[in-house]
Amino acid sequence: MSAQQKNRTIEDLEEKLRLLKEKRTNSYDHAAEFAENRDKLNDRVKNVRGETEQLREQRDETNDRVKTLKQQRNDLTSKISEKIEEIRNLRERVVDTARKRPSKSHQTLQEEVDTVDWQIQTTPHTLQEDKDLVEKVKELEGQLNVHKKYERMNKKIRDLRAEVENLKAESRGCHESLTANAKKSQELHEKMLRKVEEFRRLRAEADNVHKQFVASKESVRPVQDEIAVIISEIKKLKGEMREEEEKEKKQSEAELRQTIENKAKEKLKRGEKLSWEEFQVLAEKGISTQD
Repeated sequence: MSAQQKNRTIEDLEEKLRLLKEKRTNSYDHAAEFAENRDKLNDRVKNVRGETEQLREQRDETNDRVKTLKQQRNDLTSKISEKIEEIRNLRERVVDTARKRPSKSHQTLQEEVDTVDWQIQTTPHTLQEDKDLVEKVKELEGQLNVHKKYERMNKKIRDLRAEVENLKAESRGCHESLTANAKKSQELHEKMLRKVEEFRRLRAEADNVHKQFVASKESVRPVQDEIAVIISEIKKLKGEMREEEEKEKKQSEAELRQTIENKAKEKLKRGEKLSWEEFQVLAEKGISTQD
C-alpha cells in the first residue's frame, strides 16, 4: 500500500473514529440521564416508603384504640347486664316485701312509735305496763322495718336504674368513638394500600430505568472496543509510514552521499579542490584525498 493510500486510509479511519467517539459520548449522556432519573425515582421510592410506614403506624395505633374501645364497650355491656339482673332480683324482693307491708303507713307507724316512746319516758307505769309498752314498740318497729326495707330496695332500684342509664350513655359514647376510629382505621388502611401500590409502581419504574442505564453503559463497550481497534490500526499505519519515510530518507541520503562521493572522486582526478562536504564524505569512506 502506497503512502498516499495509507493517508487516505488513516483519514477514513479518523473520520470513523470521530463518529464512534460521538456515539460513545451520546451513550454516556444517555446513561447519565438514566442514572439521574433512576436516582430521582429512588428518592421518591424512599419517601413513599416512609409515608407508607407512617400510615401503617397510624392505622395500627387506631386499631389498638378500636380494640381498647371494644373491650370497654363489652365491659360496660357486662356491667349493664349485671345491674339489670340486680334490678330484676330486687324487684322480686320488693314484690315479696310489698305483700308483707302492714296496712298502716310508714308515717303512721313512726308516729305511734314516737308516742309510745314518749309515754315510756314521761309517764309512770307499772312493770307490766312498761313491759307491754316495750313489746308494743318492738312490734311497731318490726312493722316499720318492713316499710324501711321496702323503701331501701326501691331506692336501690332507682339508684341502679340511674347507674344503668349512665352506663348506657357511656356505652353509646364508647360505641360512637369506636365507630369513628374504625372508620378512620379503614381510611388509613386504604391510603396505605394506595401508597403501597405507588411504592411498587415507582420501584418497578426505577428498576426499569436502572436496566436502561446498565444497557446504555453496556452499549458503550463494543463501541469502545472498536475505537481501540481503530486507534491501534491508525498507530500501526502511522508507524509504517514513519518507517517508510525513514527508509526513504536514509536511501535518499545514501544516494546523495554516493553522488557527492562520485563527484569528489572526479574532482580528485582532475586535481580540483574539494568542498568541505565532499571532503567529509571521502574521509568517512576512508578514501585518501592526497595525490
